[in-house]
Amino acid sequence: MSAITVTPCNGPGAEIGNVELAAELSDDDFAVLQQAFADHGLLFFRDQDISPEKHIEFAERWGEINVNRFFTPVEGYPQIALVSKEPEDTTNIGGGWHTDHSYDEIPALGSILVARELPESGGDTMFADMAAAYEALPDDTKEKLDGLEAVHSAKHIFGHQSAYKEDGDLNDRFGNEDAADTLDDVTHPVVITHPLSGKKTLYVNGAFTVGIKGWTPKESAELLMPLYQHAIQDEFVTRFQWKPGSIAFWDNRATWHYALNDYQGQKRTMHRITVEGCVIH
Repeated sequence: MSAITVTPCNGPGAEIGNVELAAELSDDDFAVLQQAFADHGLLFFRDQDISPEKHIEFAERWGEINVNRFFTPVEGYPQIALVSKEPEDTTNIGGGWHTDHSYDEIPALGSILVARELPESGGDTMFADMAAAYEALPDDTKEKLDGLEAVHSAKHIFGHQSAYKEDGDLNDRFGNEDAADTLDDVTHPVVITHPLSGKKTLYVNGAFTVGIKGWTPKESAELLMPLYQHAIQDEFVTRFQWKPGSIAFWDNRATWHYALNDYQGQKRTMHRITVEGCVIH
């Protein structure tokens, strides 16, 4: 029997205790983590001492690793994306509500983020629960969303014409613009049935969703902007304070996240691995 504890947060997510991710996880232990991930879509681990090799090993237990096309990799570990902000940088990566890899035809299962170097204060990450946000919508809005598809794109974030390319801070941390510009836009249902929880879940986000299929930009904005504001209400959100040894593992199909940029003049270094997912409906 596993000794792992699962303590739900007030908002989305659960704190996982009595586990060392650097150690060999038994089948029973891993089954507890799988169930917690399905139930909560967001897992937090504290006081972990995990090497890049063990980070990769843990990720591979969940599925194939998605090697990020656009982020600078950690030296010697192409599977790990470097998410960093230097003291002289003014802009951070992930400084707006989004979900990773929605621009892929088969969206990522999740991302595993390990804290490597933290500022003295600040740098928390906010997470929002897209199943709870959907459930709280009025019935007439749910009916309106039923059957709609949204268009997702990477070009405006990572391509040659990205506004980020005008920002010297981020310009050095993103690359492979040609791949972004040639990557076809994809469509996904605005509301999906989550493949693990079975819950109806909003699957649009302000970073990569560029419109509703078949709608004009104005029509799309009139639908999407109120959804975005609705989804980040306090009752749907958990704020995670990073500490040395902290790890967060979120389901990209169940949550949004937002990295706060409130630590100017300080350094923050994180290592992220993204795990491949499945077709969503």
